[in-house]
Amino acid sequence: MDARDPIKEAFAAAMRLSRYQEIADTLARHGLGFLADAVGLKRWAPPAVRRSAGAARWQSHTVPERVRLALEDLGPTFVKLGQLLSARPDLLPQSFIVELSKLQDAGEVVPEEAILDILRHELGDEPEEVFARFDRTPLASASIGQAHAATLRDGTPVVVKVRRPDALRQVHEDLEILENLAETASRVWEPARTYNLRGIVQEFAQTLRAELDYLREGRNAERFAANFAQQANVHIPRVFWETTTTRVLTLERMTGIKISDITALDAAGIDRKALAEAGAGIILQMIFEDSFFHADLHPGNLFVHADGSVALIDFGMVGEMSEELHNDLIQFLIAFTRRNPEALTAALLDLSVTKGHADLHELRDAMASFVSTYAGLPLSEIKFTHLLQELLAIVRQQRLQLPREIALVFKVLITVEGIGTQLDPDFDLIGVLTPFVRRLIKQRLSAAAIARRVAEASADTGALLLELPSRLRRILETVDRGGIEVHLRAAELEPLVTRTERIGNRLVAGLITAALINGVGEIVVSEKRWRSWEGGLMGAGVTVVTGLASYLVWTTRRRRG
Repeated sequence: MDARDPIKEAFAAAMRLSRYQEIADTLARHGLGFLADAVGLKRWAPPAVRRSAGAARWQSHTVPERVRLALEDLGPTFVKLGQLLSARPDLLPQSFIVELSKLQDAGEVVPEEAILDILRHELGDEPEEVFARFDRTPLASASIGQAHAATLRDGTPVVVKVRRPDALRQVHEDLEILENLAETASRVWEPARTYNLRGIVQEFAQTLRAELDYLREGRNAERFAANFAQQANVHIPRVFWETTTTRVLTLERMTGIKISDITALDAAGIDRKALAEAGAGIILQMIFEDSFFHADLHPGNLFVHADGSVALIDFGMVGEMSEELHNDLIQFLIAFTRRNPEALTAALLDLSVTKGHADLHELRDAMASFVSTYAGLPLSEIKFTHLLQELLAIVRQQRLQLPREIALVFKVLITVEGIGTQLDPDFDLIGVLTPFVRRLIKQRLSAAAIARRVAEASADTGALLLELPSRLRRILETVDRGGIEVHLRAAELEPLVTRTERIGNRLVAGLITAALINGVGEIVVSEKRWRSWEGGLMGAGVTVVTGLASYLVWTTRRRRG
C-alpha cells in the first residue's frame, strides 16, 4: 500500500496541473485573460498566438456572455458556480445575472452499466429485485446525478436519483483549485478583497458539497413536508429511506402541469390569479414564518395539480435564516414600507456582512433618492423586482455585501414575482407580502417576545459585568508590558465611538431598570399598609421601567458592528 501512495499522489498532482492549464486556456480563449491574471493563472496562460486564435469567436460576444461560455466549457463545478453567482445580485450587475441564469445544469448521460453498478453497491441487489420496475432510460441527467423512473413493490411511482460515478472526485478537485485561486486573488486583486472572494468560494464549496449528499436532500424534503403538513394545497414528495443512501435518493414521483405552461393550465380550468397568490403564499411562508426555504426555485421545480394545489421537487439547495438575520430582514422591510431613508440606511447596514468600504454620507443620500422615487406611490403600484434591482445597484455601488441567505431570499422573491406575473399580469407581490410582514411585527411586539428579549438583554448585561474585571485586568497587564499598539484612521473613530456609546447606554439603562424593578418589587411585596403616595410612585416606576426596557429591546435587536 505504501508503494502505491506516491504514485497516486503524483497522478493527482499531474491531474491538478492539467486542470490549472485547462482553466487558464479556457479563460484566454474566451477573451478573459485579465481574469486569469487576477486569480494567479498568468503562468499557465497559453501563448499569445493561441489567445488570438479564438479572438474571432469572442469579439462578437459581451463580457457576461463570454463568462457564461467559459463556465460551460469548464464543466459541472463551474456551471454550478455560475448558477450560484446568478443568485447574487448584490455582487453582480443585472447583465451578468441574466446571462448566468441561462446556465443549464445538464450532463452527459451516464452509461447504463455504471448506474447499475452504483445501485448494486448501494442497495445490495439488482435494481429489478429492489424495485417492481426500474426504467434504465433516464428521465434527466444533470451535473451531479441522474434521475430514473421506478416503481416500488407496493406500486408507488418513484424517482430514483443516482449520483454520477465521477462527481465526487471531480467536484473536490475543482473546489480545491477554486479555493487556491481565491486565496491568490485576494492577495493581489482589490475587488477580490473588497467582495470577500475567499468567503464566497467557501460558501459555494459548502453548498456544492451538501448537494453531493443525498441523505441531506432527503432530510430537507422531510423538513419541508413537516412545515406544510397541515396544508392540503402543498405537496412535498415522500422520502423512501429503505432505498436511499448518500449516493442514491428515492422520492415519491410528483406529476402535474408545469407552472409555466399557461396553455395547459387554462385547458385544465385552473384559476391562474388564485394560483399566483397561493404559490407566492407558499414561498413567503417558507421565508418569513419557517425561515427555511427552497433556494433553487424555478418553473421546472413547481407542478400544479388539477385542484390547483402545488407540488415542489428538488431540495438539494436550500436557505436557512438565523433569528437575528430574520429580524434584520423584517426591520429592513418595515423601514421601506415607512419610506424612511435613515431607517432604511441603518437596516441595510445591519443586513450587510461587509460594510467597511461604504461611504455613509453617500449611502444616506442614495437611500434618500431611492425613497423619493417611490414617494406617494401606493405599494400596489410598485413592482418589487424593479425596486429590488435599484436597491441592489446601490449595494454594489457602495461595495456592500449581503449574507448568502439574504441574497437568496431576494433572488427567490424576484423569481416569485416573475412567475406570478406570468400567471396573472396584475399580480401584486407586495400586496401578498404585506400581511406576512404585519403578522411578524405583531409577533415581535407581543408581551412574550418583549419579555424574552428583555431577559436576553439582562443576561448579556450580567455576563458583561461578570467578565469586565478580568478583561480590564488582562488589558492593563498587556499595557504594562508594552504589548499594545493602536493605529486608527479618523474614518474609523466614528463607528467605534458610536458602538461604545451604545454599549454604555445599554449598560446604564440595564442597571437602572434592574434597580427600579427591585424597588417596585419591594413596594408590591411590602406588608405595610398601602399609602396614597406609593400608588403614584408605583405608576411612575412602572412607566420608567417600561421605557427603559423598550430601549433595551430596541438596541438589542440591532446587529453589533
